[in-house]
Amino acid sequence: MPHIALITLVVRDYDEAIACYTRALNFELVEDTVRGDGSRWVVVRPAGAPGDTTSLLLARAKGDRQSSSVGAQTGGRVGFFLHTEDFARDHARMLAAGVRFLEEPRHEPYGSVAVFEDLYGNRWDLLQPA
Repeated sequence: MPHIALITLVVRDYDEAIACYTRALNFELVEDTVRGDGSRWVVVRPAGAPGDTTSLLLARAKGDRQSSSVGAQTGGRVGFFLHTEDFARDHARMLAAGVRFLEEPRHEPYGSVAVFEDLYGNRWDLLQPA
């Protein structure tokens, strides 16, 4: 069955992106391979997620056009949705790690949610579905 394996997220720097996603957002580093052209193939996914979970390919920006899209890949909209089974635990852990939430948690018919930004300003929902 076809599925989306990777989504590219354009970043300024590999190491700062790895640090943010692994420390603040509790992702695991799946792969970090140096390629022949000096770039790296860097893949992260939520810690403990199955191997076939859609993962992020952290791609360092090349040139002005890509650099200008860092943090704005979805035009200021929430573009990424991080599901959790324990909203309160993960919200508290992320706050303690310095993650910037843009709102207080909300409890909607579809679940508990709060919008946060990654280190580049990409908007995410932390979401515990109802």
